[in-house]
Amino acid sequence: MSTTAEIGSHYDAGRVTVIEPKRGWRALDVRELWDYRELLYFLVWRDVKIRYKQTAVGVVWVILQPLLTAAIFTVIFGHYAHLQSEVPYLLLTLAAFVPWLLFANALSSSTKSIVENQALVTKVYVPRVLIPIAPVLAGLVDMAVGFVVLAAAMVYYGQVPTWHIVFLPFFVLFAVVTSIAVTLWLSALNVRYRDVHHAIPFLILLGLFISPITYPFNLVPASVQPIYAINPLVGVLETYRWMLFPTAGWPGAIVLIPIAASIILLVTGAAYFHRAESRFADII
Repeated sequence: MSTTAEIGSHYDAGRVTVIEPKRGWRALDVRELWDYRELLYFLVWRDVKIRYKQTAVGVVWVILQPLLTAAIFTVIFGHYAHLQSEVPYLLLTLAAFVPWLLFANALSSSTKSIVENQALVTKVYVPRVLIPIAPVLAGLVDMAVGFVVLAAAMVYYGQVPTWHIVFLPFFVLFAVVTSIAVTLWLSALNVRYRDVHHAIPFLILLGLFISPITYPFNLVPASVQPIYAINPLVGVLETYRWMLFPTAGWPGAIVLIPIAASIILLVTGAAYFHRAESRFADII
């Protein structure tokens, strides 16, 4: 029997369900993903445990990473380069690094997730799209800790969020969708082209400077803002700062550009992943 046939049987109250290979460009089977929700939970929990297993400082690293990085950029750009912003510069960068680290860690972990779970891909049938999604959701633990650090910093600087904070669940969803959209493309491509994973550090470094992390969006010239906003992280970071800081204004209709870019990336990434997964077992 071919390893890519993916034909199996599942007995449930006398019924036989035949699992056949997917063909062509297909959308996500939401019902199937719901049926395998417990598997997703265990994959996420496994990734969380692996991340902190046999570490010297454990969860403290989640606090130190955004705090130390923001402090370094504050000294370089805030103190020596005199970069101005409507909020204290440390808060500006620290706030941005919380969602940025979710995205960066997702790229590092999810891109190689299919290759690293070779046994799960070739031995049993599971919705393979869950494999790159799990590291993204595991990163929400780090993000929650980062929010606590940011809240403490806001108290120190006397910054009180406005009522816009009620949109925080939308922001978290926006950040997760953007991360999943990119990693679906990269994880599928990495199975076929193994050098994709080697390009991830460069992409993360590039994204750090082409996203409004160490500088506010309003410093970008108005003439190039529509092109610049194609980067989905622009929408994530600008809506995030608008929710947190009273002095940060709403970016306006331009935020629709990164939202549309995220949706397009998600739809096309899911379609490409489903088209490519039928050959994962052969070429992995």
